[in-house]
Amino acid sequence: MSKVTAASQLRRPKRGLHGVAADLRFGVAYVRHNLAGALEYRVSFISQMVGMIVNDAFWVSFWCLYFHRFPLIHGWTLRDILTVWSIAAVGFGLGAGIFGNSSGLAGMIARGDLDYYLALPRNVLLHALVSRMSSAGWGDVLFGIVVYAAFVHPDPAHFALFLMLAVLVAVVIVSFDVLVDSLAFFTGGAEGLASQLRIGLISFSTYPITLFDGFVKVLLFTVIPAAFVSYVPVLLLRLFGMHNFLLMLAYTAGIAIVSNRVFFAGLRRYESGNLVGLRG
Repeated sequence: MSKVTAASQLRRPKRGLHGVAADLRFGVAYVRHNLAGALEYRVSFISQMVGMIVNDAFWVSFWCLYFHRFPLIHGWTLRDILTVWSIAAVGFGLGAGIFGNSSGLAGMIARGDLDYYLALPRNVLLHALVSRMSSAGWGDVLFGIVVYAAFVHPDPAHFALFLMLAVLVAVVIVSFDVLVDSLAFFTGGAEGLASQLRIGLISFSTYPITLFDGFVKVLLFTVIPAAFVSYVPVLLLRLFGMHNFLLMLAYTAGIAIVSNRVFFAGLRRYESGNLVGLRG
């Protein structure tokens, strides 16, 4: 195993507006390519979307039945839980649909699959993330938007805020995935740990955070950012407050920057498996 030397091969994100615009064009082009490829197999694409919609609908039905018997849980109503599931579904769906490799980085690092991206003149992290798309993720997106529009009945301003917050939630989720999967650079075999942390984020994000107190609640605002996937967005959609909105923006930017820094710090330690090759 030879160390990847880096000045020539390490592709850092380009700085400045020109670099950001170039990365944005590259990402959009890749997403369009992934969608076009998925639509070549429409039956498979639609069946995966429908499967995810059915799965989400099952859990939402459970909460509907629960709140029918217990209308209020620690200050949360059925409307709040539907908002949680809607915004979480759209956030997770966008993350998986656009950055499909975000939950598989640890495995790619362990197998040496990053060699392919190091050989190309693109931002390694962005290229690795967008090179795969989860068709099921678009089922999450569709489900979340329909449920929020049909059952919460937002006005245009709240619906626009919902979409904005869903994008921020997607950034938090993808950044968290990158952060925990980047542990593989430093510990090796981090797939299991990353998977458990990811499951924890999903689980805590779909329950009223008011059920948790003390140290657990602190964890949900820091280490496992479930509060910024569900609780803070719900507060903002209930009653918009600039303080909470700035908190959401600051945390989203912070975790995105930290995950990016950790990934590229780990990339310096990356040991090549010499797997560079042509891929169709």
